[in-house]
Amino acid sequence: MADQRMEPGPGDALVIVDVQNDFLPGGALAVPHGDEVVPVLNRWIERFTARGLPVIATRDWHPPDHCSFQARGGPWPPHCVAGTEGAAFAPGLRLPPDALVISKATEPDREAYSGFEGTALAERLRALGARRLFVGGLATDYCVLSTVRDARREGFEVVLIEDGVRAVDVRPGDGERALEEMRRLGTALVRTEPAAA
Repeated sequence: MADQRMEPGPGDALVIVDVQNDFLPGGALAVPHGDEVVPVLNRWIERFTARGLPVIATRDWHPPDHCSFQARGGPWPPHCVAGTEGAAFAPGLRLPPDALVISKATEPDREAYSGFEGTALAERLRALGARRLFVGGLATDYCVLSTVRDARREGFEVVLIEDGVRAVDVRPGDGERALEEMRRLGTALVRTEPAAA
C-alpha cells in the first residue's frame, strides 16, 4: 500500500528514469503500458518546477555495438542508440529546459541499469543539495530498481512514485518483486494526488 501523501520541498529532487521512445509501446524494447507513466510524471515535474526544485532525467545512450545487445550476446534487441529517435525522450514528457540529463551505458563494454553507474549523478545531486529523491520511470524491474538500490547505497532517502513506473515482467511478477525489494531497502511509496482544484 502506498504511504501518505508526500509533497516535495527543500532537499528533494525528482529523478525520471529512461522515459525514452524505445521503451514505449511500438519501440524496440517496449515496456507494456510504458506510455502511461508520462502524464503521471508530468504532474510531478510541474510540482517540482513550481517549487524551484531540481528535475533529473536519466537515459540509456548506447553505442551501436553495446554489450547488452543480442548481437554481442546480451539479452536485449538494439535500443536507445545514442542520437537516434529511439533514444529520444518521450515526446509528451514535459521536461523543463534546465533539467539535468544523465546519459548512462555509453561505453560498448559496460552495462549500466542504474543512473548512478558510471555517471556523476551522486555528486551532481549532492551539489544541488538533494537529500531525498522522488523516482519514477521505466522499467520498474530493471533501471528503476537499480537506480533506487544505488540511491539508497549512496545515502539518499527515496520515494518511489508507484503509479509512475511500469515493469517489463520478463518473468511474471518481476515488477511486484522489484517493489518489494525497494520497500525492504527503506523506499517509501507514494501515489499521485489529484491536482488541486
